[in-house]
Amino acid sequence: MFFTEEHHQFRQGFKDFLQKEAVPHIERWEKEGKVDREIFKKFGEMGYFGLRQDEEYGGLNLDLFFTVIFLEELQKVNSGGFAASMWAHQYLAMTHLKAEGTEEIKQKYLTASINGTMVGSLAITEPFGGSDVAGMRTTAIKDGNEYVINGSKTFITNGVYCDYIVVAAKTNPELQAKGISIFLVDRNTPGVSATKLDKLGWRASDTAELAFDNVRIPETNLMGELGRGFLYIMQHFALERLVMAVNAHARAEFAVDYALSYTSERMAFGKQINQFQVLRHKLAKCASDTEIVKTFNYYTTKRLDMGEYVVKEASMAKLNSTRVSDEVVYECLQMLGGYGYMEEYPLARLSRDSRLGPIGGGTSEILCEIIAKMIIDNKQYEPAAKL
Repeated sequence: MFFTEEHHQFRQGFKDFLQKEAVPHIERWEKEGKVDREIFKKFGEMGYFGLRQDEEYGGLNLDLFFTVIFLEELQKVNSGGFAASMWAHQYLAMTHLKAEGTEEIKQKYLTASINGTMVGSLAITEPFGGSDVAGMRTTAIKDGNEYVINGSKTFITNGVYCDYIVVAAKTNPELQAKGISIFLVDRNTPGVSATKLDKLGWRASDTAELAFDNVRIPETNLMGELGRGFLYIMQHFALERLVMAVNAHARAEFAVDYALSYTSERMAFGKQINQFQVLRHKLAKCASDTEIVKTFNYYTTKRLDMGEYVVKEASMAKLNSTRVSDEVVYECLQMLGGYGYMEEYPLARLSRDSRLGPIGGGTSEILCEIIAKMIIDNKQYEPAAKL
């Protein structure tokens, strides 16, 4: 219903690529807390960073189900951190370059991002703000033909080793949400510094707290219209939340597949443990819950690909998929008994990586409030272009 033969061929090719170029390095990346720059270049050479980008900048302009495959297969190598480094570059930083970047920015940064010679990050969340985007304190004050940025951001994927940062800052602090704008900042600009954060999971990705101390950038680095940054951020959240939802159902699917394999081989009391009713029924429920959220995610992807504004559906998708992922991974780890708690078995890492799902890209609590506003208060969210 959703995938063509071309999609299936792409999936197999991407699987083979990951097995050759990524899997042999995963353990080292997990220990070092970063991925090699070379893997970004290899992704770029294969066109994997250009799936949704325009051909004039080196992209392939493909439908969103190629993105779904990209996300699903990244999760199947069982390194949420490696996967995050790749998709945060493509679907967080590059999404803003494509939508709000000037032609000059696109020619320099978007083209290089597609071919993998530049790595980007998106900096919105702040140490004292969290989910309260409108309450951010970072400012960008006009000074002649420059903007001077001061403030800090945190939990920024690729923030330590990136080449550029898409930064949200207040150009008119008195206007709150209506005073936020979006800027492009070179990572090596004087006054930009990063502190690497030590995380529970996603160990292979570099995650930073960024500081901006009188960072001067040219006024041409403003992206989109002045004061419309909050609208841009909210508009792109639909895609980000759908990305997180797809990641979640792929993690759950990985856990179920591994548990099915393990329980078919593990013997106890003279028979395979998948013959015990309690485990059979747990597997049946895990597989059912995973299939339900996966199907809804595909449905939402189809609507977004058709140009619909799916903020409600994407919020629902992330809310439920990340919950199911955590529950399924927990149950599948339990089926392994003591081995599930051992690092040499994949579900130990998967359980840590999965836990970020209900937090990143909008916490489950925030998503519930967004959904409640839409279904109870009849609040209507509109694309930035219509506001």
